[in-house]
Amino acid sequence: MTKFSRRRFLLTTSAAALLTQTVNHRSTSGSTFAQLKSGVYAGESDTPEVQKATLGFIAVTSCSPLIIAKAKGFFAKYGMPDIQVNKQPSWAVQRDKLMLGSPDGGLDGAHLLFNMAYLIATGEISYRRKIPMYILARLNVNGQGISLANAYKELNLNLDSSALKSIFKQKALAGETVRCAVPFPRCTGDFFMRWWLAYGGIDPSRDLSLVTMPPPQMVANMRAGSMDAFSCVDPWHQRLLQKGFGYSTVTTGELWNNHPEKALVMRGEWVDKHPKAAKAMLAAVLEAQMWCDRPENKEEMFQILSQRQWMGVKIDVIRDRLLGKIDYGNGRVVENSPHAIKFWRDSASYPYKSHDLWFLIEDMRWGHRSPEFETKPLIDAVNREDLWREAAKLIGQEKAIPPSTSRGVEKFFNGLEFDPENPQAYLNAPTIRKVG
Repeated sequence: MTKFSRRRFLLTTSAAALLTQTVNHRSTSGSTFAQLKSGVYAGESDTPEVQKATLGFIAVTSCSPLIIAKAKGFFAKYGMPDIQVNKQPSWAVQRDKLMLGSPDGGLDGAHLLFNMAYLIATGEISYRRKIPMYILARLNVNGQGISLANAYKELNLNLDSSALKSIFKQKALAGETVRCAVPFPRCTGDFFMRWWLAYGGIDPSRDLSLVTMPPPQMVANMRAGSMDAFSCVDPWHQRLLQKGFGYSTVTTGELWNNHPEKALVMRGEWVDKHPKAAKAMLAAVLEAQMWCDRPENKEEMFQILSQRQWMGVKIDVIRDRLLGKIDYGNGRVVENSPHAIKFWRDSASYPYKSHDLWFLIEDMRWGHRSPEFETKPLIDAVNREDLWREAAKLIGQEKAIPPSTSRGVEKFFNGLEFDPENPQAYLNAPTIRKVG
């Protein structure tokens, strides 16, 4: 069990300003956008302050709502025709451009690992610069997985990784380094890899090297034989299988069904300056999420996503898993998986505050954050579910608004439970499973 640092998180003046920042941009008209034609509205008070913003995305399936919002004209429908949606090479580059902002050649917002919004807001991954970030929507739930190199194919692993324990130990004794890759530290892919290893009695902090790299490099390293396992989002597992370099052990939905994933994250100052534009943009993304989940739209979605300026991959790489067909590459195939990626169904879009609390507590479990850290002020500053509710009303989806900002008790594959009303119990639970 990792020992927690007892150093209390000290708030600087700028951090305190972030945690107490409140945005009072609420719609007073109570009306929806009465559309006359694309980009022109009856109510002047509802007209977006600007028609453009620069958004970034990484070419993985969770980016679909942003791509569809642009390609299908949803941004234009809500008065934001000049929104740019630009592909980025890695999460680290996306972070750096969010730090800059569009006036300096960066981004106003992005399709982002939702945990990163918090780590930028606190300055922990942004070179100690505390930059206010707002989570406006969850873009999807599920959609990740864990894959192993072909060297371990005979083990035919699934949820239980314990067969790797002795093999990893032997490799360490022989002076070899076991490498498992994640797309970014302290985010869901990192935590899921840790969970899966720990469930088999493997200490991810001591028994191997956890490395960070973009998913395309993960597949390349599998081919080169220098990578043992990786955790990332689709479609890179399917690409691995098609190339014959490895196989999938689990989808992350099997570890935690309907777990939170990527988010639409905006720089706080942009939203504060353009609250009507933020609501219009958010309404477009919500409508795109609904579009993405409709079965009759799937084939068109594949055609759009496969285009070079978007994901730039062949349709057969993205189709099956987006349809819920999971081929693990070891003879196991699951049709209509309940753990497939979702963009709108099962409240996939709503940014539950309880999920953000889980992240901060999980961060504590692995020793990254003091257990004494005050979570509520930060969550209230970053999570703008209030804007999501306004946007849902704008598009006539009041019925989709959850009754609470908490999804309730979450249950995981390893027997642990997270109760947002008692996060201390989860924090105190053992991290490493004891196996015989």
